Amino acid sequence: MPPRQYSRHSFTYGIQLRSRGEKTLWLTDRIPFSFQQRADNRFHVVQSGDSLFSLAGKYFRPYPRAAGLWWVIADFQPQRIHDPTIELTVGSVLVVPSRRVLEEEIFNFARRKSG
Repeated sequence: MPPRQYSRHSFTYGIQLRSRGEKTLWLTDRIPFSFQQRADNRFHVVQSGDSLFSLAGKYFRPYPRAAGLWWVIADFQPQRIHDPTIELTVGSVLVVPSRRVLEEEIFNFARRKSG
């Protein structure tokens, strides 16, 4: 089954291994899209109750399952966030990529093939 549209797993490859007559599917490590300074980056000051899920839902609302795009915000930080369940520090500033960057760079089909 292929990954859902806009899934972070779109940037992995499936490898089938046979062991003792059974097939096992493993995913390779994903190459994350790292922070890049862009003129259209947005900055969000973390408020009490914010999470990567709620911020993705807010900033990426037009996309299906927008809260599931938490990984875009996590990857896009100068210091990448590895655990989406950690409590964000109130008052800290997160960098949020624009929708242009999402479409043209992060979700770009060519990036999937080159990664």
